[in-house]
Parts: sequence; C-alpha cells; structure tokens
Amino acid sequence: MKDFGAEKAKDGVLLAARVLLVVLFLIFGWGKLVDFGGTLGYFTKAGVALPSIAAVVAVVMEFPVGIALALGLLTRPLALALAVYTFGAAMLGHPYWTMTGEAAYMNEINFYKNIGIIGGLLALYVAGAGKFSVDAKLKLA
Repeated sequence: MKDFGAEKAKDGVLLAARVLLVVLFLIFGWGKLVDFGGTLGYFTKAGVALPSIAAVVAVVMEFPVGIALALGLLTRPLALALAVYTFGAAMLGHPYWTMTGEAAYMNEINFYKNIGIIGGLLALYVAGAGKFSVDAKLKLA
C-alpha cells in the first residue's frame, strides 16, 4: 500500500481534479462572456494593453478551455496553456507588490491562489485526463 490506494483511485481522482480546477474559470469566464461590455470596460479602466483582444483571450481561456478541461478534451496542451494564462492573469491582475494595506493583502491572496492553481494545472499536464475523459474515448491520451 505504498501509494495509499492512489493507483486504484487514479481515474476518478483525475476526473474530480479536472472539474475542481476549472470551476473558478467556468464561473468567472461565464460572467465575462455574458457581460462582455463590462469585461471590456474593466480591462480598459485597469489599463490592460489591447483591452479588446485581452477580453476575448480571457473569455476563451476561461470558459471554452475550462469546459474542454472538465470534459478531458485535449487535456495536456490545454492544461499547459491555461497554466501560462493563469500566470499572466496573476501578474497583471494581482500586483500586490505595488499596493499597501488591505488591497495588498487581498491581491496577495489572489496572486498565490493563482500560483496554486498553476501547480494543479501542471500536475494535470503531466498526469493526463485519465480514462473518464474525451481524450480516452478518442484515444488522444
């Protein structure tokens, strides 16, 4: 029992990991999609370069890519792409090192939350989607 039952639970746990990792992206990606004007306005006000393109990238990376990962479709490349996106979002969206007080603290929490999510996405990149996935059904894994 050196693996504490991990091999037996592997595919179910990978399914749960995929879904749990993308819940945040699905919720906030959907919000960005249904209020695209608000998303664009927020990106513009925040001084994001090329806010129209950045808003489209955010919606695509969070919602459709989130759905694909939950389903286990193109898991490895999309997990890697979402990890890179999440790092960019952490750097641009939560620059706690430029702030003070409560704003710095709240942004530091969110920055390191993103770093933790990146760790999960990298583990998913290495592990793959498991047998309960579209990748397995299409023999892409």
